[in-house]
Amino acid sequence: MARYEIEISQTAEKQLKKLARRDQRRVVAAILALGEDPRPRGSRKLSGYDDVFRIRAGRYRIIYSLARRKLLVIILKIGQRKDAYRS
Repeated sequence: MARYEIEISQTAEKQLKKLARRDQRRVVAAILALGEDPRPRGSRKLSGYDDVFRIRAGRYRIIYSLARRKLLVIILKIGQRKDAYRS
């Protein structure tokens, strides 16, 4: 299986920096795992979007887009469940 490239949006990068170190490590590990398997067990497609998915990393959600033709995973948002799905 081909390895996917990972790109993090500025918004997601800012949200990641605000997390506690322990949570940052957990979220970064989950993001890096997306490079190997962009549709891991437990990932869910968000309704209303074509290629937007979410995974859980502890109490945080990682919202990402998948560009299969380019083998690219784009991290859009990182946040707690109560905040992650708000626009």
